[in-house]
Amino acid sequence: MTTATKTINVFIADPLSEDGIFPLRQEKDIDLNVIIDTGLAPEELIAKIGDVDVLLVRSQTTVTREVIEAAKNLKLIGRAGVGVDNIDLAAATEHGIIVVNAPDGNTNSAAEHTIAMMTSLARHIPQAFNTLKNGKWDRKSYVGVELKNKTLGVVGFGRIGVEVAYRAKGQRMNIMAYDPFLTDERAKELGVTKSTVEEICAAADFITVHTPLLPETRNLINKEKFAMMKDGVRIINCARGGIINEDDLYDAIVEGKVAGAALDVFVSEPATDHKLLTLPQVIATPHLGASTIEAQESVAVDVSNDIIKFYKTGTVTNPVNMPSISKELLAQVEPFFELAEKLGSFLSQITAEPVKEINLSYAGEVANYDVRPLTSNALKGLLSKNHGNHVNDVNARYLSERIGMKINEHKTTTAKGFTSLITIEVKTANETHTVAGTLLNGLGARIVKVEDYVVDVVPQGHLLYIKNTDKPGAIGRVATKLAEKDINIATMQVGRAQVGGTAVMMLTVDNVVTDEDLAFVSQLENIDEVKAINL
Repeated sequence: MTTATKTINVFIADPLSEDGIFPLRQEKDIDLNVIIDTGLAPEELIAKIGDVDVLLVRSQTTVTREVIEAAKNLKLIGRAGVGVDNIDLAAATEHGIIVVNAPDGNTNSAAEHTIAMMTSLARHIPQAFNTLKNGKWDRKSYVGVELKNKTLGVVGFGRIGVEVAYRAKGQRMNIMAYDPFLTDERAKELGVTKSTVEEICAAADFITVHTPLLPETRNLINKEKFAMMKDGVRIINCARGGIINEDDLYDAIVEGKVAGAALDVFVSEPATDHKLLTLPQVIATPHLGASTIEAQESVAVDVSNDIIKFYKTGTVTNPVNMPSISKELLAQVEPFFELAEKLGSFLSQITAEPVKEINLSYAGEVANYDVRPLTSNALKGLLSKNHGNHVNDVNARYLSERIGMKINEHKTTTAKGFTSLITIEVKTANETHTVAGTLLNGLGARIVKVEDYVVDVVPQGHLLYIKNTDKPGAIGRVATKLAEKDINIATMQVGRAQVGGTAVMMLTVDNVVTDEDLAFVSQLENIDEVKAINL
């Protein structure tokens, strides 16, 4: 147990519910000095942060590197909410400062707001109210549709998506759900139909999005997706602006494909003059998804309790970045951090289905260490494709277990000719993939095995992973095709299990390889599979 020996200065830089910070006020075992000073300009915060031990913010205050470097005593930054875009996580980690957030506090609020928006959209409630306020009793113009027996497509099936589904089922709606980590078993347990985004677009009467905003999800719902949808579909976005392409949504409404949209978020906010707001089929609110008394109190309570827990136990419940570890442990395992993460990232990019099980084998000298941080880094690499910056060394295991992934660690002194060897195997419902890597003295990290094939590849940059039939001319044909696309090959490794059987090529290239380029190469004779890997 960690007991504070001095007064802990807790600086609250944004307005928070007084009930939310009540745990700090009533704490008796730790001497907490709560300072509330809101609405500060950046230079004012920098001037006052020097002796602060804990900084507590919402979304208004931006915690920059300059703020962090001016905070000589800062140990913890608390974000009363989910997003931490306003906090420089890299600077915080670099300075040994733990960042915590409140990922569960606004789940109920956001789910309820989504259902409220969907119902209002279906029954034209805002439009009818405005007409009535303007002195007109108009019943004919606002004939709505029922939710009962309609199909709701939920794109993004995390905490909020699941809560939306629970509520929609109460309306006797049929639920289709997409999430890259949703398994068949989990879908059956929740009574939803596991679907692709394309299947949802083709079949749903209402579509609501609840994914994080990542490169993979930006403009996820776009012109092509709207073309797949039923005429008269209704769209809801209470997640993040940018998941739905706003220009394409505008066009789809004007053209009559989309009957209406309910929006709580926009790409640029405030959005008071957005062209979507000129359409009578659109209803909107000014980013109110988490704006309930209960949610504001809940997120503040969660962060307040984490502050107390940190000073009593040295641990936190909702870490966002990597907490401090002992210098001795760090010295032992730090050289393997990047390797473990790159191996996980590699597997994420060759695995097409949700991972149900991951087996991590540590062999040789690395098996003598505490490998838990390495497992966290491997999981971070595996999950980051779909979770982006939300996943980190600390919460990677938690996120993996939350989606039902089984994690197995194994140690052995036998490293098959290497000083240390890390082997990671992932299993899905229909696939098993394996990759192994090591550190070579003076040469750095290497991928030394992919599936059953021995290779020697530096895990960085743009890679091409190609499976082919082991016949003469395959390498030359691939090189020629890439040259036609002006893609330069930096290195090439080949491996095979037996003559004339399946072989692999691992190419390092100088360019990002597009889907069009992959299709171009995959048309070649004896080429079975082509995947782009970005490390």
